[in-house]
Amino acid sequence: MYQTHFGLKELPFTITPDTSFFFAHASHQEALNTLLVAIRSGEGFMKVIGEVGTGKTLLCRKFLSALDHNDYVTAYIPNPYLQPMTLLCAIADELGIQYPQHINQHQLLKLLTKYLIETYSKGKRVVLCMDEAQAIPAVTLESLRLLTNLETERRKLLQVVLFGQPELDDRLDRPSIRQLKQRISFSCVLMPFNLSEVEFYLSHRLGVAGYRGPRLFAHDAVKRMYKASRGIPRLVNVLAHKSMLAAFGEGAHRIKEKHVRLAVADTESTRNASSIGARVLRYIASLVATLMITAGVLIWGRWM
Repeated sequence: MYQTHFGLKELPFTITPDTSFFFAHASHQEALNTLLVAIRSGEGFMKVIGEVGTGKTLLCRKFLSALDHNDYVTAYIPNPYLQPMTLLCAIADELGIQYPQHINQHQLLKLLTKYLIETYSKGKRVVLCMDEAQAIPAVTLESLRLLTNLETERRKLLQVVLFGQPELDDRLDRPSIRQLKQRISFSCVLMPFNLSEVEFYLSHRLGVAGYRGPRLFAHDAVKRMYKASRGIPRLVNVLAHKSMLAAFGEGAHRIKEKHVRLAVADTESTRNASSIGARVLRYIASLVATLMITAGVLIWGRWM
């Protein structure tokens, strides 16, 4: 790969959620701070909403790593598209709770309840993070709500953070889930980067990966990348990686706009967005030309 060519210790733009590359973008840092405050104050349900590729999973892992494991026991469910009993089993597995093979839901709930009470008596709190929460079936969401009913006079014994796409809000607007929605005390939204934030983001990840040279991405290259990615971190990573491959392939030590254009052409999700924008611009240009011709004909007719 291009690590030696650019003087890097590791690849800077992988799409795996590595917390060492966490970028303190305004909405991400605000969400992280909000979650930490909410957890420490004993809130039951919290919610983080973000479009595909805006860094929800990375934020989730950063949040979990920021919790002191002397005070918290954590569980992480990456794929919650599960029926109630299966979800309860997944939570029990994450918490290390032993249970018989042929256990029913009532018995499993009793085991979970016992675990939560015992953990609280030891001065610890249990935090459950659920990624891709927009996929949770309605009946499972209700089961999760019932599980969080257990509480002391001051705080919940199980605290839940839901990380999901905007579709999660649509799910929570359903009348059948209104009780859960009322229990969500804090809600955060992750936003895409603007142009200057894309520049800082690129520099940040390069620095973490060990780059110590002069500016690597030319300004026009960053502008092209921002336009194609719409400021979505995952797409920025994909385009930056491919741009560096393109520059490495021709022996260049600076990423130019032409390298980003090659990366965009090789990335379907950004190429489609660019082609849609181009079609819109062509349509507008055609419409303006038609109006100008029509106006010209009318003026010519009056002059004649």
